[in-house]
Amino acid sequence: MFSIYGISGQVFSGTLEEMNRVRAANRTRAVRAIAEDGEELGIEALTGMAAGSREAAVRAYRSMLPRDLERGPLYHASQIMQTNVIRLNADDSVTQAWRSLRDHGIHQAPVLDENGRLVGIVSERDLLTAINVDGGRIVESLGRRVRDVMTSPVVATAPITDIRRIASVMIDHGLDGVPIIGETGRLLGFVSRGDILRAVVTDPPLSLWR
Repeated sequence: MFSIYGISGQVFSGTLEEMNRVRAANRTRAVRAIAEDGEELGIEALTGMAAGSREAAVRAYRSMLPRDLERGPLYHASQIMQTNVIRLNADDSVTQAWRSLRDHGIHQAPVLDENGRLVGIVSERDLLTAINVDGGRIVESLGRRVRDVMTSPVVATAPITDIRRIASVMIDHGLDGVPIIGETGRLLGFVSRGDILRAVVTDPPLSLWR
């Protein structure tokens, strides 16, 4: 289940497929979506194949897998998300926000309003539209607030969401991370591209066929 949060609060809640039809979240795809079944064999090698030939290639690949290979459970956002999340306030100055990201060694952070509700997300790139940094030091600022430069509305999701669906959203909408929101709308955690990559590298195996 995915949600979209903006300045006015939650503006959407539904499935990934429904969300992709919401204009506020729809962006031009910059890269190819997550591979479909069989594309891990190499899409170029399968291009132009008849459907039957492609299915045969996938079956051949499957037949080479060890029959006793134990597949682990599907990973959910709650299993890989960062729970100690650095969050910014919409009314923070861009200079405060920049220093907070720099001091914590991160490149983005969710933005909350005065009531603790998610309203956006801000990145280093966003902040650099309002400040001038030289040698890691702010030398000029336009005096703007985080709310003036943050990305809003922002896509968020529930703790039980499959990480592959989160990865699909990141690719389709050009996101570097997705906030994790509880049933009450409270920010519970954050999943970045790095979190997903670490899960793939350090916690194999992931099933290709589920």
